[in-house]
Amino acid sequence: MKINVEVDCTPEEARRFLGLPDFTPVHEKYVANILESMDKGLSPELLETMFKSWAPMGEAGLGMWKQMFDQVSGARK
Repeated sequence: MKINVEVDCTPEEARRFLGLPDFTPVHEKYVANILESMDKGLSPELLETMFKSWAPMGEAGLGMWKQMFDQVSGARK
C-alpha cells in the first residue's frame, strides 16, 4: 500500500513544525561579512583564509571551491 501526503507550507512553517533551529541571524551575519570583505577588496589570500574558516567541510570544502574556481577561470582564458 502506498500513501502520499502533500503539505503546502512555507520553508519557515516547515522549519517550525519540525522543530529545527532558526539560523536566519547566522546567515545574515555570514552574508554581511562576505559583503564587507568584498567592499574592502578581496585578495586571493584573504579569500583562501575566509573559506578555510567558513567552509563547512574544512580543507575538503576548500579544495572543492578551489577546483570550481580553477575550472571557471580556466574556461574563461
